[in-house]
Amino acid sequence: MSNTPITVIGAGLAGSECAYQLARLGHDVVLREQKPVKRSPAHQSNTFAELVCSNSMRSDNPESAIGMRHAELRRVGSVILHAADANRVPAGDALAVEREGFSAEVTRKLTSTGRITVVPGEVTEIPDGDVVFATGPLTSEALTSALARFTGEKLYFYDAIAPIVAGDSVDMSIAFRASRYGKGEGADYLNLPMNKEEYLRFVTEVRAGQKVTPHAFEEPKYFEGCLPIEVMAERGERVLAFGPMKPVGLTDPRTGRWPYAVVQLRMEDRAGTAWNLVGFQTRLTWPEQKRIFGMIPGLQNAEWVRMGQIHRNTFLDSPRLLTPQLCLKSEPRLFFAGQITGVEGYVESTACGYLTALAVHARRTGTTFAPPPGTTALGALYRHVTGEAHPPDAPYQPTNVVFALFPPVEGRMKKADKRVAYAARGREAFDAWAPMAPHPVAPAIVRVPPPAAAAAVTVAP
Repeated sequence: MSNTPITVIGAGLAGSECAYQLARLGHDVVLREQKPVKRSPAHQSNTFAELVCSNSMRSDNPESAIGMRHAELRRVGSVILHAADANRVPAGDALAVEREGFSAEVTRKLTSTGRITVVPGEVTEIPDGDVVFATGPLTSEALTSALARFTGEKLYFYDAIAPIVAGDSVDMSIAFRASRYGKGEGADYLNLPMNKEEYLRFVTEVRAGQKVTPHAFEEPKYFEGCLPIEVMAERGERVLAFGPMKPVGLTDPRTGRWPYAVVQLRMEDRAGTAWNLVGFQTRLTWPEQKRIFGMIPGLQNAEWVRMGQIHRNTFLDSPRLLTPQLCLKSEPRLFFAGQITGVEGYVESTACGYLTALAVHARRTGTTFAPPPGTTALGALYRHVTGEAHPPDAPYQPTNVVFALFPPVEGRMKKADKRVAYAARGREAFDAWAPMAPHPVAPAIVRVPPPAAAAAVTVAP
């Protein structure tokens, strides 16, 4: 094992988790964190793993995709999940935390390992040796420019994410499969036709719908190629019908004619369990998205896998730029963790930090990096970052953990039963992987105690 310290840039959730796990595995770490010398516009405190958007890590139900990830991270001794459980506050089945206590606990754990040296101040040039970039969606311009020497044009800002709907919740008596003018095999898109009255009512609701107010540092500077649908709607009554809702070349088999407008759904995963609303990036609030998009014929009973959003986000086109070891193809000593890899959310960033620590450990010890199976929540995240979960030509977009990232379960069943099947399959696969992990994994935790008893949760050392 090399005795040269590993540099981790960024002490958010991904960087903190990565640094802590590397220390557990016997490596010396230099943790470069720009606070307190400099802060991004989103940060206020000097502690690590600062939560800036919400104090909830979402559902703790072990039969949800995110709850599966909570359970797996607890079993591998995650410092983030330990701090979350230690600072849990009542929030139903959500894992909500007291933010200041949570960040203080993460900071205490990292600074007491004896293997992590914290160096404050902004990093503007890439350090020597093995480096983990965990700099998040607000990576500084200086560091972005330094990285661009290795990534070219593939490290970029991305401001728009369209909603994703569960495929089995689309009304197939209304939707029809077709590509424009019959190009391709016809299975590339699902099309939801609208008549004139339906389209005009939809435009009216989009214009009037409640929008998310951006942070000052997120003041949008939209690219013409990916404008929010509400911005297009404001430009004119028929702009959407000439843009993402253009019906040209799409013949409705029920009428034999082109519709007045059409919403196209593009396959989001190889199995067709999730579909992206093409061109529907938006700042509508999530409740408004569910209400207004539910007006689209065929989506009356839609189950939303992910809602649309727009925000500043620096991330890599990871499937094209990274190796399966989560390092750059052009510079293998440079590893990446967290949102810069194209994952969304606190827990997803934590999980990515853990996986990257395993990859760096494998490089330093000359062993094989063996991530958990794709049927686990950690493995599903790995499938996303490496591109395995997506169609080969699909554009890479940031995402939270959703069951669409997992290999589909076999057979037809109700949604509730399907989630049970995903969770049971994931636990079995994780149990088989656990003995091969490079550090001890705690026994299975089937269910986390309710908030009142959260202090009793056992976390692996």
